[in-house]
Amino acid sequence: MFKKRENVVEIEEGNLLAIWHKGKTSGFVQRVTEIKIDDDQDSVWLTVDIGDGASCHVGYRSCFYRSIPLGPIENGREVQMKFTEKEKKFDPEKVYKGQPNPTKI
Repeated sequence: MFKKRENVVEIEEGNLLAIWHKGKTSGFVQRVTEIKIDDDQDSVWLTVDIGDGASCHVGYRSCFYRSIPLGPIENGREVQMKFTEKEKKFDPEKVYKGQPNPTKI
């Protein structure tokens, strides 16, 4: 289930209903500018404006800061990803103050 209220997105995952307020901890608030839903209505796409902030738990402006090279891949465990963002916008240790980070690098 998905609901949108001012500055709050509610997302139901399994049996849990969690209220997710983006920016509550980091201060990097996102303004929803568009909501799309796919043809079988099981996926939601939010377009947001992050202003001069960031949206990634590891400090980059976007969570999509790496790309995978095109072409044959001989060993998927040894893929060399290309970092498309060179500098972090913030230090996650200072912003999240020791909280567990869900992101795997």
